Amino acid sequence: MDIRVLRYFMAVTREESISGAAESLHMTQPTLSRQLMDLEEEIGKKLLIRGNRRITLTEEGMLLRKRAAEILDLVDKTEAELTAPNEEVSGDIYIGSGETDAMRLIARAATDLQKTCPNICYHLYSGNADDVIERLDKGLLDFGVLIEPADMKKYDYIRIPATDTWGLLMPKDCPLAAREFILPEDIRELPLITSRQTTVSNEFSGWLKKDFGKLNIVATYNLVYNASLMVEEGLGYALCLDKLVNTSEHSRLCFRPLRPKMEAHLDIVWKKYQVFSGAADRFLSKVQEAFHSTI
Repeated sequence: MDIRVLRYFMAVTREESISGAAESLHMTQPTLSRQLMDLEEEIGKKLLIRGNRRITLTEEGMLLRKRAAEILDLVDKTEAELTAPNEEVSGDIYIGSGETDAMRLIARAATDLQKTCPNICYHLYSGNADDVIERLDKGLLDFGVLIEPADMKKYDYIRIPATDTWGLLMPKDCPLAAREFILPEDIRELPLITSRQTTVSNEFSGWLKKDFGKLNIVATYNLVYNASLMVEEGLGYALCLDKLVNTSEHSRLCFRPLRPKMEAHLDIVWKKYQVFSGAADRFLSKVQEAFHSTI
């Protein structure tokens, strides 16, 4: 499968027409059509449904679009690393993370490194642990920030010198807002909005002393901002980490920590035997220096 043809395919999915894609690629429409038919013949699957007004994708075409995007991202990332000038540290660093206030420490390390390496560019990807791990394993990220517990067999890591606190996000005018903390029995009948992270349910089952799946879960989230809008509109109460949603004086929401206290430790991780670019290697050294000095 030719990388060049994958770029042609992605142009067609973007423009939703052969003619529009051919124009953007500066090639003739018959040439582009022939390349796409050859691709379908090579794969043995129909990828495109050619309508009168626009191109749509078959189920196989949608899968190829997802995989092609990942492949082309990795190709572009590799080319950028190999062609970076040797005389100075420059290039791109890709970091994936869930929502956590501990990203402030990553940001401080990046800001400190920028003083001596101003030509490094950082690309941030937000998602839950499953999303970050998938992109790490595919080589699309240099580093990931994971909330414990996480399976570390495939990774090297440094523990971030910070912890996040689990609690309940709720409207300020609800009865529970008068509490200083939230007990297991307080949430067992509440409509709850919970994280989709796969490891979270096991941890909460231990805290609740009952099966997490038996709670009244009305919605799930992978990024908490949208969950906070659901809380504001009265759908339910969000189990989430502190300091991620505005709960200041002018907010309609408040956060109350759980009791017994539930804290989440965090790690910055990378694949074992990873071959880093000069920029990523320098960044890791800066993180090690910054984090070890605070332990």
